[in-house]
Amino acid sequence: MSTVRRPDHRSAHRSARAAHAPGLRHVLTHLVTPLLMCIGMGLAYLGAFAHPAPHHLPVAVVGSGRSAQLLAQSINDKAGGDLEVRTVGDRAAAVDRLTHQDIFGAYVIPVQRAQGETGASDAADASGPKGTSSGAGGPGEAGSFSDSGGSSTSSGAAGREGSGGAARPRKPVPELLVATAGSDTSATVVQKVFTPIAAQQGAPLKVTDVAPTAEDDPTGQGIFFLLVAISIGSYASVAVIGGAGAVLPLRLRTALAIGTSFVVGLIGTAFAGPVFHLVDDGLGGLWGMAWLYSAGVLLIGTGLHTFLKRWTTLGVMTLFVMLNFTSSGGIFRPEMQNGFFAALHSFWNGAGFVEGVRSHVYFDGYGLAGHVWTLVGWLVAGLVVIGVAALAEKRRRTAEAEATAHAAAVAAAAVTATVPEPARSGRPAGSAEPGAGRGSANAAVALEEELDEAVGV
Repeated sequence: MSTVRRPDHRSAHRSARAAHAPGLRHVLTHLVTPLLMCIGMGLAYLGAFAHPAPHHLPVAVVGSGRSAQLLAQSINDKAGGDLEVRTVGDRAAAVDRLTHQDIFGAYVIPVQRAQGETGASDAADASGPKGTSSGAGGPGEAGSFSDSGGSSTSSGAAGREGSGGAARPRKPVPELLVATAGSDTSATVVQKVFTPIAAQQGAPLKVTDVAPTAEDDPTGQGIFFLLVAISIGSYASVAVIGGAGAVLPLRLRTALAIGTSFVVGLIGTAFAGPVFHLVDDGLGGLWGMAWLYSAGVLLIGTGLHTFLKRWTTLGVMTLFVMLNFTSSGGIFRPEMQNGFFAALHSFWNGAGFVEGVRSHVYFDGYGLAGHVWTLVGWLVAGLVVIGVAALAEKRRRTAEAEATAHAAAVAAAAVTATVPEPARSGRPAGSAEPGAGRGSANAAVALEEELDEAVGV
């Protein structure tokens, strides 16, 4: 009676695992990239944004008397290095420093005055055509002074009260000057600092914005998200140009990168202007900065692809997402971050774009040249990386051509060695010399070694 052998399930499973092992190793190797992105994004974003706190944030107390100096010194002592409080002689000088972003808040000490006095000087010191102010009773007109009962006219001549037209003392109202276009978060922090000080003087704090943002961008962070959109369009295009365009010469890939940056800049300008109205005017200058920024990202990424290959995505995300967005100043200015990201803000390309657009749109171009030169510097760096990549690819092509020619020469020599020569020394043409078979085997082994060496090169 014959017995039926059952298949060995264990050996079948082992064979299946062995068959899947190469594919599994391939997947696990490629999973390293997204996991490193996860770690990098967590370290960058949480390290930059998790615990914002002022670090030597420059503010001012407006006044020239001893009281202003004592108040500034008292705030400095209590801040413990969080603030840098200085004194400014008058309100006009404080507004000038705010629009130059030398300070991010100015506390105007209230001055006792009679209600019958004219306030023409106060109206002249108002925040100008862009300024807005608010008091305890609601929004006031630009440059107006509001007391605890509501808003008053900017001239201060509210008439005479009481019988006989006697002028009564007017209750002083402290005022805080800010520029939200420079940074809404910094303005909020400054307001939190000076609100208790005003409360100690028994009056609500009137906040005047001397550089407000566009109506459709109340927080001023739309510029940051515009940076995000332009960056994604730029570094995502690097993967396409470097991957799908790998068969093209580097000069064509470079031309594609420059052309793509032109289109990305136009898309970003459309978003900022007619689509979302983040910017009311100056769209031509905004497009120029968007093109400079995008071209720098694309050229650097295209050049790096020659060296990084499949690690290019991780490389450009590290440069233009992890380190770039966090140091741009779009959410928190460097005075609200730790020293690492504050230092990057001084020369990174994202900061150059954000601060350049702010300067161009809101601060009459003050400091714009420096930010544009930052973007130009990154564009030049991209051209340098492209040049280095061109040299590397040229050397690689030369080495491959030499290896191919060497392998072809070895193969020809091997073929020559194995082809039987005409009969010599009286031997028949079909007879072999002693050791001929052994020589052919040695030549075959040598040919295999030479081909392996050529492929390795």
